[in-house]
Amino acid sequence: MRLDALSIVGVVLAFLAILGGQYWEGGNLSALVNGPALLIVMGGTLGAILLQTPLNTFLRAARLLFWVFRAPRFDMDVGISQVLQWSMIARKEGLLGLENIEDRVKDPFSRKGLSLLVDGGEPENIRSIMMLELEMQEQYLQQGAKVYEAMGGYSPTIGIIGAVMGLIHVMGNLSDPSRLGDGIATAFVATIYGVGMANLFFLPIAGKLKNTILLQSHYREMMVEGIISVAEGENPRIIENKLNGFKHQDADLRIKLGRT
Repeated sequence: MRLDALSIVGVVLAFLAILGGQYWEGGNLSALVNGPALLIVMGGTLGAILLQTPLNTFLRAARLLFWVFRAPRFDMDVGISQVLQWSMIARKEGLLGLENIEDRVKDPFSRKGLSLLVDGGEPENIRSIMMLELEMQEQYLQQGAKVYEAMGGYSPTIGIIGAVMGLIHVMGNLSDPSRLGDGIATAFVATIYGVGMANLFFLPIAGKLKNTILLQSHYREMMVEGIISVAEGENPRIIENKLNGFKHQDADLRIKLGRT
């Protein structure tokens, strides 16, 4: 894993844009700080998501948050090189020769595929097992990403609830002008918190996690194809040409997703 500088830049830029715009317009930065509004939006959003989400899915989403700033790397060149190494060992020593390097494979998914290969599984059986696990893992991770997507949906609505509550406070104190300011501030700031958190944090986090999960699945599809090719005894050069197709698709996919 490596630190994702774009995520850090994005968070900092979002804060600077909001605060800088407020200051540029001559507003007071302290006007954006409102404890009751923050409590309403954050507490309401968190309560709604806890009501909707099973505990294990919520905890999974919390763990996935680290991927936003330190996402796992899926290096196609390293994966292809690894598969080619396995292919050459299998051609020289047979599939049992791969048993010695099985424990050195760091990726659990690739290690499982290599284990099935060493055990002499039929290529189609290996493909079926590996693709099923890939799909299940992708769904497992996508459920975590959808938690943030749901928070992005609830947050603006909770902000509107906070705004209405502030206006109710205002309407109940029309006879006391000194108390109108707090109610109006809570009303507008709650809306800013709700919409801002959804569009600057929750929805972008969900999008980034989904992109990372998609890149991981694409990498693992390549590894499955490579393992099947080794099981079928294909020539290393043919395997390399086949897997390079995944590499080119990965480059196109990263461009489409805005990743490097």
